[in-house]
This record gives sequence, C-alpha cells and structure tokens, in this order.
Amino acid sequence: MNAPVAIAPDRTKFLGGSDAAAVLGVSPYATPVELWHEKTGRKPKDNSDPVLAKIRERGQKLEPFIREMVIDKLRDEGHRVELLACNQRYVDPEYPFLSCEIDFELLLDGAHINCDAKSVSGFARKKWGEVDTEDVPIEYAAQFMHGLMVCPGRRQRCLVAALRSFDDVDIFWTLRDDETIAAMRQKLVRFWLDHVVADVPPDPLVFDDIKALFPLDNGAAVEANEDIAEKVRQLREVKARIKAFEEAETALKFEIAEFISPNARLSFGGVDIATWKAQNDTRLDQEALRTAQPETFRQFTRTKAIRVLRLPNPKRGKA
Repeated sequence: MNAPVAIAPDRTKFLGGSDAAAVLGVSPYATPVELWHEKTGRKPKDNSDPVLAKIRERGQKLEPFIREMVIDKLRDEGHRVELLACNQRYVDPEYPFLSCEIDFELLLDGAHINCDAKSVSGFARKKWGEVDTEDVPIEYAAQFMHGLMVCPGRRQRCLVAALRSFDDVDIFWTLRDDETIAAMRQKLVRFWLDHVVADVPPDPLVFDDIKALFPLDNGAAVEANEDIAEKVRQLREVKARIKAFEEAETALKFEIAEFISPNARLSFGGVDIATWKAQNDTRLDQEALRTAQPETFRQFTRTKAIRVLRLPNPKRGKA
C-alpha cells in the first residue's frame, strides 16, 4: 500500500511563519510587494530556483535526523524531554489568516515549547551567533516569534536546532516578547486586510518592486519637480563614474592578462596574487538550436514587456 501523500496547504489563504519576515521587510527572499503578488495570485511562488529548491529538500530530509539529535542532546544534558507533536499546523482564533506550522514540539522539563529544525551550511553559518543565545538570523527570529504568537497556551520559548555539522546540533532560542508580538501582529493584520483583502499593493521597498507594480507604461510624460530633477542629475553622475571605473577595469585586466599569458598564475614574492586558468563554460547555443530545432525553439521562447530606466542625452531629445 502506498503511503499517504501530504497535501501542501494553499499559502494564498494565510500568512505563515516564513511570510512574517517578508511583511516586516527583513526577508532576504521576498519583499512585501513580492509577497503581495503571491498572496493575491498575481504571481505564483517561484519554486524554480534550483538553489532554494535544494535547500528546502535538504531541510525536509534532515528534519527527523535533527529532531532526534537535539532530543538526545537534551537528555544527555539531564533534561526531561517528551516529544509531543511533529509538523502540527495552528490557526489564530481571532484572525484565521494567521497560521503556522511547528516542526516539532517538546515537553521540556515540564514546559511545552516550540522547536524548529534548521540545516545551516555555507555562508549562512556566518549569520548565526553564539550557541545557546537568541542570536539567530532576523528572518528566522520573525518566523519563530510568529509561531509563539499563533500557537495556543502562550508558549514562552522556541528552541532552534541548527545542524551546522553532522557531528553535533547547536541549540539557539527565541524567547517570547509580547511587545514584539503585538507590533508584529498589527503589521501582519494590516498587511492582510489593507493589501491582500483590499487588493492594494504595499509601498515598494526596492527598484524591482516598482518594476513589478508597473510593468507597462501609459505612454504619457510627467513633469519632474526640483527634487527628482536633482536625483536624475545625480544618477547621471553615478553612471558616468561607473562607466569610468569599468573602462579602467578593462584596461587593467588587459595589461595583467597580457603579462600573465600564457601562464596560469601570477605570483609576487612567492605568493599567488592572480590566476588566469582555463575552465569549461557550458552554455546553450541558441542560434544552433533555432536552426536545428525551430519548432522546439519557438515552443520554449517567451516574450514579455520590460521597462528600462534610461537617461537620454538632453541634447538629443527623447530616448
């Protein structure tokens, strides 16, 4: 008999723990505008990023392993531990659009606590602080506080089990802070009611937000005020500086590469200061594909409108 397949909840119907960081503007993965696009169905959540997909898959596979490791560690330290639940989803009784799923829950020395399992690798390790503290990445802190807010019984702590090596699991904490929860709750509720339900986008935070909110132009012109005109002047100056630096970079690379050729490394005082090694670079030959398989090429070709912010030469008129 096949094992039952868990059906993922429709995330357009609620704000979960990972959404809290986006609403608060502290997520490295989504801005409030991007989250609004997802929750209103304008843009499905992008699951095509192979790096993020691999992180999610690894986390799901390692979660039982991390859970057992942290339970064993707590018992070895002399704590009384009982596993109460795994992957339980809770819904806020006042605002049903606030929801959370807790990786696992423990009865630790008589106290019911939330627990979250994280596998930490690569550069992400630098975002974590001292073990046994609350020094966790801010986007995770928002997620854990969201869980403490939604779960019943005013739980006071979330244990964070961070697997940073297969030899041991590090324990961090997020402690309940009612003042922070109250502020978070207000922002989450207002985001849902004022933006998702009202179908009104939140204010943009980054340039890509503006492009997402206004993918097409109306063909009209708008008169700049003095402040915006000054910013255009500053942007021209910045772009000129960037161009000058790019030209300087190109000239320096040419002189260094000419000196190195045909060697692979450049040393100074016996220490390598630059390398120029051959390496494979695999890319799709679009012209060859278009010629050999024109139907396939057309099938996978997509055209979309894009907007590019350009600064036309005032002496030449419009761009």
